[in-house]
Amino acid sequence: MGCLYIVSTPIGNLEDITYRAVRILKEAADWIACEDTHTTRRLLDHYGIETRLLSYHEHNETERTEDLIERLRQGETGALVSDAGTPLLSDPGYRVVRAAVHEGIRVEALPGPSALLAGLVVSGLPTDQFHFAGFLPAKQGQRTRLLESLRDEPATLIVYEAPHRILESLGDIATVLGHREIVVARELTKIHEEVLRGTASTIAGQLAARDAIRGEFVVLIAKASEPAHDDTPPEEAVAMLVSAGVDRMEAMKTVARERGLSKREVYKLVNGTKLK
Repeated sequence: MGCLYIVSTPIGNLEDITYRAVRILKEAADWIACEDTHTTRRLLDHYGIETRLLSYHEHNETERTEDLIERLRQGETGALVSDAGTPLLSDPGYRVVRAAVHEGIRVEALPGPSALLAGLVVSGLPTDQFHFAGFLPAKQGQRTRLLESLRDEPATLIVYEAPHRILESLGDIATVLGHREIVVARELTKIHEEVLRGTASTIAGQLAARDAIRGEFVVLIAKASEPAHDDTPPEEAVAMLVSAGVDRMEAMKTVARERGLSKREVYKLVNGTKLK
């Protein structure tokens, strides 16, 4: 029987790979299973690694697993990597690891970069307990239901989001989870790394004002018992949610719930009518 190494690779900065990972990929592995051979080849070329690459991604995972397990049965040593970060975390790999364990094949982890952990440790949010929910669903109904199921989770919530959906997701986070402190990290370890802190409403407004939104996002949300302090006037908070794509009436309801105001009060503020 061979051995399957689960190897973490850089999420941006190529220097964030361990000495052990380079050694295993270069000297011990007979092959490296990866999501995108072009992406992984750039990393390997940087370190002078010439090990053979085998494609292993969500579209061929089932059939490729059988091939990799047979190679391991024959005594070959394999390494599994993802395009970036730690394999299996919102990336392919579960099937081959599960099959290897079932076959009694040795599986070893080479720990290293992880976007969710990098985001957590720079967030300033509690780290004693956290709940990682992967990528939020693309469809709003499914996304809303997931957020509702996490509403009372007594831990920092961590999700991934794509640039073309980040505004919609921040709007749903504001609507479902209310006035909580959140942190949005973008392009971690890269030249344009950015960490935004505030509420979902305020951060959505900041991003919506940009000409373009780029990069993969890690979104961290404080647990329900730790609301954020926000001095943004209610009418501005409503405008930020609307600019992020939230329906105007829904935005007013969200801000009212966040601030402990009635919907009537927020409506009058938004429409320029003084309260009596």
